[in-house]
Amino acid sequence: MQLDIINAIGHTPMIELKRVVPKGSARILVKMECNNPTGSMKDRMALAVIEGAEKKGELSPHGKVVEYTGGSTGTSLAFVCAALGYELQIVTSDAFSKEKRDHMRALGAEIIEIPSENGGTTKELIEKMIRKAKELSLAPNTYFADQFNNLDAANGYESLAEEIWNQSNNKVDVFVQSVGTAQCITGVSRVLKRKNERIKIIAVEPKESPVLSGGKPGSHKIEGVGPGFVPPIWRNELVDRIICFSTEEALEMCKRLAKEEALFAGTSTGANILAAIEIGVQLGEGHTIATIACDTGLKYLSSELYSNN
Repeated sequence: MQLDIINAIGHTPMIELKRVVPKGSARILVKMECNNPTGSMKDRMALAVIEGAEKKGELSPHGKVVEYTGGSTGTSLAFVCAALGYELQIVTSDAFSKEKRDHMRALGAEIIEIPSENGGTTKELIEKMIRKAKELSLAPNTYFADQFNNLDAANGYESLAEEIWNQSNNKVDVFVQSVGTAQCITGVSRVLKRKNERIKIIAVEPKESPVLSGGKPGSHKIEGVGPGFVPPIWRNELVDRIICFSTEEALEMCKRLAKEEALFAGTSTGANILAAIEIGVQLGEGHTIATIACDTGLKYLSSELYSNN
């Protein structure tokens, strides 16, 4: 048995919500991806991206990795690169929590911050970050992780789907996930659909920036999702429904989860739970909905989510 720290990724627990779920609802199971080494589901993706680059010969033993990120992807890449001995250069922004940026630095990443407008995530901000990362990736011996377009990223979530299926005792009727790059919902859904083609897939996005629903991009503060444009790998036929919630609604659910369920997570998790409850009430008892606690609340202690409690 190998005791490498990389092997700590995955095999996270799954819990059933008890108190925030209305009476008569379907049961709601939450995959605790906040239990990964960096406190995020993105650890799975980061490992798949780096291993994929190694196998294809795109990342040499002494190479550098470059990426744009809202924080969790960068932290996960910093963890994997530190464990495997790669340099890492990250383009991020002050729009994302200080904890994420500090975590990346602690793991040895070089951080470049693009200023935001009033701390919000916007299409323009994400595009600036991507342009800067592309520019940096032109340096010799550099691998561009490019999470929006990297097909290895979705592969990293197939193990997550297998765990959800097994831990639910093969009883998942609906899978709910908020959409950033669309890599997670893509990777999980294709495995679950192979298990049971009747499983429904529900996507979640910010109400302030409902681009998947056909609306206009806008500024919001649900970190890690809603980039303000349709992700390149997104396919409308992937999902059965798209549900939108506002930043304020997601914030309030996060606070309820912490106080009523002892589930300490970030805003994308709050949005996931809101959507799962909405579907759960519609389906009623006898059904099972699976969703994800995308990351830990420890990443947001200085943000408005938890700093004013």
